[in-house]
This record gives sequence, structure tokens and C-alpha cells, in this order.
Amino acid sequence: MDLGSALNSIMEYDIKKHCHINTNEDGDRFVGIKADSDNAMVYFPIGYELPETDVEIRTDIKHLIQVLSEFTTKDDRLLAVNKFAAPQTVDFPINAYKSVIEYYFSIGGTYYVEKEQVYITAPTGKQDWARTARKQMPLVQSRNGVSSFVFTQFEVRSSTPNDTKEITQINRFCVYEAFKRLGWLYVPYMPEEPGPHPDVKTSIRIVQSKLATTNDDKKKSLFRGMKDMLEYMDEQTSDKQFYFGTDDFDHVWEKLIDRAFGEKDKEKYFPRSRWLLDYGKYKEKRPLMPDTIMIYNGKYYILDAKCYKYGWTGIPDHLPNGSSINKQITYGEYLEKYKGVDTNSLFNAFIMPYNMAKNHFKLTSVVGNIGEAVGDWRYNKKYYERIQGIVMDTRYLMYHYSGKPIKEKVALAECIEAVLGRDEIKSTGETPIPKPVSYVGIKSVDSMVAEDSGSYNFD
Repeated sequence: MDLGSALNSIMEYDIKKHCHINTNEDGDRFVGIKADSDNAMVYFPIGYELPETDVEIRTDIKHLIQVLSEFTTKDDRLLAVNKFAAPQTVDFPINAYKSVIEYYFSIGGTYYVEKEQVYITAPTGKQDWARTARKQMPLVQSRNGVSSFVFTQFEVRSSTPNDTKEITQINRFCVYEAFKRLGWLYVPYMPEEPGPHPDVKTSIRIVQSKLATTNDDKKKSLFRGMKDMLEYMDEQTSDKQFYFGTDDFDHVWEKLIDRAFGEKDKEKYFPRSRWLLDYGKYKEKRPLMPDTIMIYNGKYYILDAKCYKYGWTGIPDHLPNGSSINKQITYGEYLEKYKGVDTNSLFNAFIMPYNMAKNHFKLTSVVGNIGEAVGDWRYNKKYYERIQGIVMDTRYLMYHYSGKPIKEKVALAECIEAVLGRDEIKSTGETPIPKPVSYVGIKSVDSMVAEDSGSYNFD
């Protein structure tokens, strides 16, 4: 089965069977669209709840493409095939294919056709006086001894479609190729085969020329999409797989949280460090960078977006580890001591994905609190020392990240401020100083190591 047949095969089945929700296990982290020689699949991120109908799922797939296009770079769209192989690029120009299909539908399921300017003889219209004077015989009219010429017919400008032009042939070819790969997202049929058209390299030159001379934004979008498609087809090999997506959705999750809730100038809240070298110039290291600083109602919330599995599995081993916990406390301490933020208005949280419809916590809201993390080396009397564990519905965030949504910000703030109602932590959890070890009756041996045989209480 070739690539086109693999993708078109989706139309013959329930599209939901060609969708997969990630578990974030090794080998199951890719988010996007992937097609090989036998099948085509759409991979959604962990915590995603697919809707029920085909129409809604197709909409979700197109929205997934939009999110990945906005929040991934070419470097993000690299797949490590295995540890010994070079990464596989997944920089498939999916938006070019979409733009060609959507232009096709926008003009009624037809092809791009240019109109040629022609002139016709008519009593009204946009008149060309030079042509009219050459081709039409006027009537001579006399009044009060003065003669004048009166035209009853004019040469007027008109236009007629010309579907034999090369640009139309190229558009027919691009539409057909776009439907082979992405048509299943829109309708369950294929347009007719394109017929004769210029070769790919010639087509690129023709489309580039059209792109350079048009001022119509809609046509520019079409020509840009056609050009990107043709350049991709010119570079690819016949057996190249179709990938669009990323193995590193963690970065996308961070960017979604930051776009929805974060401050644009968060850099001023970064604690910096540096080496003061004895040789050469001093070196300033990169700052510690919290993912997101949210400011709402005069309060500061330090958010660390973690695309971890806990929201799906409920297993504590899938929560952020000690280094992440300690780093969040450091951020809070910096804001308190060096930015003058009142500790009563300073909070900390991890934001993890989950499925509001199916979860281990019996939560039924978009955002929920599942507990808190503390450092055993702290007294944990300040709110920012108690990092709240927050889960957020994956699909909801992917549809509500833009425009700094105030309703979502309020809900998140209330969830994080659950710390205000939690019991005070009485014990710091600090490790006790070991009791002295008695060496009575034992000769001193420099290499000997002694241990306290007493029991260790880790509670």
C-alpha cells in the first residue's frame, strides 16, 4: 500500500479507530500525525479526551495541527528513530496542504482559474474610448448648428475564465496531492486526477512568479501553500514517510501554560548566577527559569508545567522529583527576598495534564488540586514552600490557551490557594543527628567503619 492509499484508507473506517491517546511511556510519546506504508494514525497527548462524533474528531485533529504549528519549531519536529540512527525530520508542510484544500472549498469545490481580459461590444460597461473610436461608427447629431458624435455601442472591458492556463493545471495537481494526504480530514471522496501539468520544478517557478505579482491576500495564501507543497515534493524521496508532530510535547505543554496564564516579562523574576573566574573574563550562567509567572489580583503564582504521567496513572512515582521541588522553593525564596513579594501573596504549583472525564481522583472540573510537595529541609511555614499539585484537562487547555482567559485564571488561582485551607505542617522532616557509636572493646583500626545498629524511623 502506498502512502496515498494508506491515508485514504482512513475514510473507509471510523476515524476514531485511527486516533491514539499517548501514555508518555517510552516509545509512546509522539504527538501529531504519522503515516507509514500500512497505516495512518493521529496521536493525541496524554490526558486528551476524544469527542464522540466523526465531525468533532476531525475538528480536533485540525486543531491539533494548529497547536503543533504554533508551538513547535523545526528542531522540535525531529524524531529519534533509534539511538543509533540519525533523527527523522517531521517538518512536513501540513499547513500548505491544508491551505490548498481550504481554498478549493472556499470557491465551491473548483480549481483556481485566471480570467483573461477581453473586450466586447455593448451599450454599457467599462468603456475603452480609444477602442470605441477605432471600431464603432458614431451617429452625427446636429443641434443649433453644432454637430456632435453620439455612440450607441461601446468597446467595454470584460473577462472570461481560461482554465487551460498552466497555473490552473498546477492547482489541479496540488489539490489532488493535498487530498491524497489530508482529504480524509474534510470529506470522504477524492477529486478527479489532475491531467497534464508542468513538471514540479517548472511549476515552482510559475507559482513563485504568481506569488510575486499578486496583491490579493487570499490568492497569496494559496500560491504560498502551492509553492511549499511543490518544494516538499521536489525534495522528498518516493518512500519518505509522512510525519507531522513531535516526540517532545513537554515543551508544547509548557508553552500552552505560559501563553494562557503567564506574564510576558517573566525574565525579571529569574534568579541568576555566575562564575567569577581567576582566569579570563567572568562568566554569567543562564538563569534559573520558571516556566510561568502568573500575577492575578495582586498575588504571584510560580507555575512549573510538567507533562508527567501522574494525572493519567495516579502513581506517585510519576510526580515531579526532589530537584524540581527544591527548584520551585528557590524561585519563591528569590521573589520574597530580592523582589519584595509578600509571602502571604506568593504561591507555587506544578501543572500536570489529566482527563477530566476519566481520572483516578474523582475530579470533575477542568482544573483540580491533588496534593502538595514540600522540602524536608524547610520549616514549610510559608505558602510558597508548599508546592501545590495541580491537574488540568488537556483538551480544554488546548482550546482555551489564547487571549489570557480570565475564567481559567480565576479557577487556577483558587485551586492553588487551597494551601490556605490545609493544616499546618508540624514537622520539618529533618533527618536527626546520628547517635554517637561506642567502640568499647574494639581495637582502633583506621580502615574500620562503624554504623549505629539502632533502627531508622523514616516516618
